[in-house]
Amino acid sequence: MTVNKLRFAPSPTGNLHIGNARTLILNYIYSKAIDGKLILRIDDTDTERSEERYYQSILNDIDWLEIDIFDIKRQSEKTEKYQDIANKLIEQGKLYPCFETDEELNRARKLSLSRGQPPIYDRSALNLTEEQKNEYKSNSINPYWRFKLDREVVEWNDLIRGRQTIDCGSFSDPVLIRADGTFLYTLPSVVDDIDLEITHILRGEDHVSNTATQIQLFKTLNASIPNFGHHSLMVQKDGSRMSKRSGSLSLEEVRESGIEPITLINYCARIGTSDAVEAFQTTDELVKNYDLSKISRSPARFSIEELEVLNKKIIQNIPFERASDRLGQDGITGENAEKFWNVIRTNINNIHEAKKWWDIVGDNPINANDSVNKEVITTAKELLPEDPWNENTWSEWTGKIAAKTGLKGKELYLPIRIALTGETSGPELATFMLLLGKVKVQKRLDNYI
Repeated sequence: MTVNKLRFAPSPTGNLHIGNARTLILNYIYSKAIDGKLILRIDDTDTERSEERYYQSILNDIDWLEIDIFDIKRQSEKTEKYQDIANKLIEQGKLYPCFETDEELNRARKLSLSRGQPPIYDRSALNLTEEQKNEYKSNSINPYWRFKLDREVVEWNDLIRGRQTIDCGSFSDPVLIRADGTFLYTLPSVVDDIDLEITHILRGEDHVSNTATQIQLFKTLNASIPNFGHHSLMVQKDGSRMSKRSGSLSLEEVRESGIEPITLINYCARIGTSDAVEAFQTTDELVKNYDLSKISRSPARFSIEELEVLNKKIIQNIPFERASDRLGQDGITGENAEKFWNVIRTNINNIHEAKKWWDIVGDNPINANDSVNKEVITTAKELLPEDPWNENTWSEWTGKIAAKTGLKGKELYLPIRIALTGETSGPELATFMLLLGKVKVQKRLDNYI
């Protein structure tokens, strides 16, 4: 029985950004929807730009998102395998050496354009004699290697875009190996997909033309061709493209800003689709009826404001059991921690903000505000109920204050809120005052008289 396998294949040349996260999350949700396994493949063949710190950052991001990875593979550990496959392609005449310089290629490109012709490589290297090749090598000019495409139309049924056709006669034979002997993306990717028995490949639409080349490689290597799906790209709010180099918002920055993992998963799974973004608490709810065909062909525009609004909705319904570990990191522990969380979670944008209210509940003094109506505070102290307090204490207390002062609404409640919390807005005081208790409430009222 065939096991469905997908892969997420980042390069450790920078921190993952939101666009990368969307590709990861789409692969993750779809793998769960088809009862598959997700493999992390690290594309680190670019030895000059790949760094171990970025590899660790990728692992941290995936761990934070709580995404289950079946296996991890690094391309840098398979160079010999790639070279073996390259040698076989050379023997088959499908991989051929070229010796042109960048300057020569650029000149040929400009000449083609000036003649109104597409700038396609003319395969002149195929006409080189062995003597000419040896002369290049004797002058220390190492070849780069191109894959000889079959000049045919490649067709596949894309999981997202439907029927796709690419004329491989409309572009140049792709370079698979650089002159320094290092591999570009295409060959290692296909070799790994074969070795790992990948059945489904979900990636950005910027890889559509690569797919035609890769399908020909799969056929040349007598391998099964995976199911391909190409999603629209996520762009900045202004429509500009996201990239590591342009400083797009990284997952590390998202994590540090207090966004919940499930918030980002909800957002990335639904943005750019015909389904509304919803505040689901688990990925299982997203997986139900998941349909790749709902992904739009139009770019998905990222909005940090929308993400923050969604995060607030998520926070409001996170149970204490899921929040307790992170609350504990901010010192929010003890027998009152759960009661505290249930009171303040509807009034914070992220879990980090809970620390502020924990400090307010604590013994930290509230600085007096001279603009507060002292009459309200004095009356509030005089009418302060005796213990024990319950959920009705607030309404009974403020009802008596209103009757005596004749005040109501903001004029009544705001002075009390400021006196008790030092803030002009926040959690419902009916429950918040129960966290404080009578001693602290009385002390804070005294502070204003």
